[in-house]
Amino acid sequence: MELNKLDVISTFIYNIILYNIPLLYGTVGEIVVEKSGSLNLGVEGIMAVGAIFGYIVGCYTNSLLVGIVTAFAMGALMGLLFAALTVSLQANQNITGLTLTTFGLGVYFFVGNAIKAVRWPVMGDYANIKNGFADLHIPFLSDIPVIGRGLFSHNILVYLGIIIAFAMWYYLNRTTPGLRLRAIGENPGSADSVGINIKRYKYLHICLGCGIMGIGGYYMGLNMSGSFNSACWINGYGWIAVALVIFANWNPAAAILGTFVFGFFNTLRVSGSSLAIAFPEVLGWLAKVPTQLYQALPFIITALVLFFSSISKRKGSGLPAALGLNYFREER
Repeated sequence: MELNKLDVISTFIYNIILYNIPLLYGTVGEIVVEKSGSLNLGVEGIMAVGAIFGYIVGCYTNSLLVGIVTAFAMGALMGLLFAALTVSLQANQNITGLTLTTFGLGVYFFVGNAIKAVRWPVMGDYANIKNGFADLHIPFLSDIPVIGRGLFSHNILVYLGIIIAFAMWYYLNRTTPGLRLRAIGENPGSADSVGINIKRYKYLHICLGCGIMGIGGYYMGLNMSGSFNSACWINGYGWIAVALVIFANWNPAAAILGTFVFGFFNTLRVSGSSLAIAFPEVLGWLAKVPTQLYQALPFIITALVLFFSSISKRKGSGLPAALGLNYFREER
């Protein structure tokens, strides 16, 4: 019985990471975009576009790497559209982001239904995709009791997401281009006055951040075995990622912890009953919680994060001072 309890805990930890790592991609990508001073609310649509094109192209070429590159490229293309509208044409960032969400979801269903009408690529038919997304066994680490499987037996995209998070933290805090980007997000006028090309930096980093979001969407498609139906693969994760940016205080490394915390509540939906059976004395009450509450819980937590962040003034906040404000050089 004790072994079964340990297995339940291990599986719970495993599922937290397996099902919620796309939040890390979306959050880190949005942090990069927001550090440039641009507020992009189109994460949901960008992830959807990256998901559908990454999956289809990846399957047709039978290459996980091609799928990743395609997802990144399509996400970056959506970012280029956002940058063109908000940086060059000075469109309202909030409205543009919401429009990208609607547009991205429309593209997702249009392309998906068109391909499905001809022949939908089944993930199991493409060995390189299926095997490339399989869990990797890390010697010694994967064999650690309880946490070994939960933390160190995942597919390559899980570790890629963590590497990207730490790489973006290092880039933003330890490199000259990263520090210049942060300066643009804080005061674009001052950055412009010392010769930093505001438009170039914004374009490059908006595309970079959106490309990272696209990879997160591709992960979700693969994690659902490419099963295309009436529901979008992204399923609201893009909106949660926007809130996670605040939770992580605009810190890509802290986004890893934020993903785990949000993932904990999200995973209760699929593992709550198992925990209740394994630990009836302590967690038996989980079995009595309505399924609908589990489904709504991540969004409730998201709303609470937004509420408390709006009424509190955190010391040392990473919020870029010029976030959401279009930069008019003539007004400098």
